[in-house]
Amino acid sequence: MTEMNSVELIFICFMLLHGFAAALNCTSPTPESLFGELEKDLFPKKLLRPVNSFSSPLNITISITVVGIIGVEEKSQTLTTLIWQVLEWNIEGLSWDDKECGTSRVSVPREKLWIPDIHITEFMTDDKSHKTSYVYINNTGHVFDDKPIAVISSCILNIYSFPFDIQNCSLTFGSYLHFNTDIRMVQGSSSEQILEESLQVSNTNGEWALIGVHVDPDAQLVLHEGSYSEIKYYIILRRRPILYVVNLLIPSCFLITVDLFSFLLPPHSVDRSSFKMTLILGYTVFLLIMNDLLPTTGETTPLINVFFSLSLALMVASLLETVLITYVHFSSSQYSAVPHWLSVIVLRFLAVVVCLPPKKKSNRVTVVLSPAKEKEKDFSFNNISAIHLQRAPGETSPEKQPVEPALEELRKLSRDLLAVRFQVDKHFQGSTSSQEWKMIGIVIDRLLFGLYLVFIIVSFITIICIWSRSSYTV
Repeated sequence: MTEMNSVELIFICFMLLHGFAAALNCTSPTPESLFGELEKDLFPKKLLRPVNSFSSPLNITISITVVGIIGVEEKSQTLTTLIWQVLEWNIEGLSWDDKECGTSRVSVPREKLWIPDIHITEFMTDDKSHKTSYVYINNTGHVFDDKPIAVISSCILNIYSFPFDIQNCSLTFGSYLHFNTDIRMVQGSSSEQILEESLQVSNTNGEWALIGVHVDPDAQLVLHEGSYSEIKYYIILRRRPILYVVNLLIPSCFLITVDLFSFLLPPHSVDRSSFKMTLILGYTVFLLIMNDLLPTTGETTPLINVFFSLSLALMVASLLETVLITYVHFSSSQYSAVPHWLSVIVLRFLAVVVCLPPKKKSNRVTVVLSPAKEKEKDFSFNNISAIHLQRAPGETSPEKQPVEPALEELRKLSRDLLAVRFQVDKHFQGSTSSQEWKMIGIVIDRLLFGLYLVFIIVSFITIICIWSRSSYTV
């Protein structure tokens, strides 16, 4: 037992003095000679972290290149990317003479070396990337590990400004098990170099475009047992909105424009209300067809959904306004005279506001006899007519004369003519009141059209400004 402890102590002291791996001495510049030395001095130590002391941290330099943006899933809040991950570290004490061994770099099987357990914190599924079987070792002991990774990572998506949204997703690289006292993550390429190289090798031209890569080299995960060293990359993506502008926004604006011009139809026409109803049905079918293009998430409501809801609400409001004006026009004959205050407000003030000045009143004066006077006149006319019709030449007693049928017909005709005149006077009085109500309906229709137009312009300008500001905000 004592002898074994002495052997281990001697081995440890030897390792501390000579490093993790000694310089290799090749017998000939052939692959067999170099791999024989590696098999003897390096490969048996694949379970050990390649440092001279347990207290010495191993620096892992990392660089990435974004090869392609495969897709963004709003419902599951995930980002799918294809990246190239490059890890570099040094095996302390390992070296060889490139002339003596015949090469300055050699590829060795991955399972023959100690490989750091670097993983991506945001990984949502198992790593199904293509496995690389080899890594490079330089004659200075520098290890170069390059491999592709298909990353399905979690990302908090902000789709409020869809389809002009910009997403900022993070990829955090760090050791799964080792604390920062064992492994330290070191940034390799700068943000500008990563972006430039990614744009050069990118082979996708889909819905998303890479516009920036930011690096946070000071990222550190602190736990109660210790802390982990991490490197966090921020992948900044911008959605290409042309598909949604052509398929969603432009047709919706066309339908709103048609609804706006429908106010040029006569308000008392039934065709105007039926036209607006058809337009609303068409817009509803349009939204149902295009519903698959809209993002679905329970966190925020996209501004484009507000835009569509506002457009539909404006169409419904214009239809209700048309129904109201049509009702006023067709039912005006049943109303009493227009109240004086309403006539003053609408026909005198609002008519000027909507550039519709009221008609000047006529100077003609119409005199209408009262029913009592008409009856007296009719009574006198009847009496006089009866006396003249009943008296004959040479007769002295009119009471004895019989009433002729012609006289009775004249009396009936007189009563009928008087009733017709009463109805005509009543009609003309009601016609004046009806014209005033129709004029009020026209003024209100013109006023609501102006408010409708102003509301559309203000709402659309506000939405466009919000979209423009979101396009330049990360």
